[in-house]
Amino acid sequence: MYAWIFRHLPGPLWVRLVISLLALAGIILLLMMFVFPWVSDQLGLWTESTIGLVTR
Repeated sequence: MYAWIFRHLPGPLWVRLVISLLALAGIILLLMMFVFPWVSDQLGLWTESTIGLVTR
């Protein structure tokens, strides 16, 4: 699948690499900004700690 996408990108090899890296960075940015926070809110697993603060 990735080879098919890469073959259908326009331009020489270096242009396809730049386009691929920009697309990957965009996907990661969208995941970090929108998808992961939404999933975290929906699950609520990581905000509830069962370990108390230990003081001596």
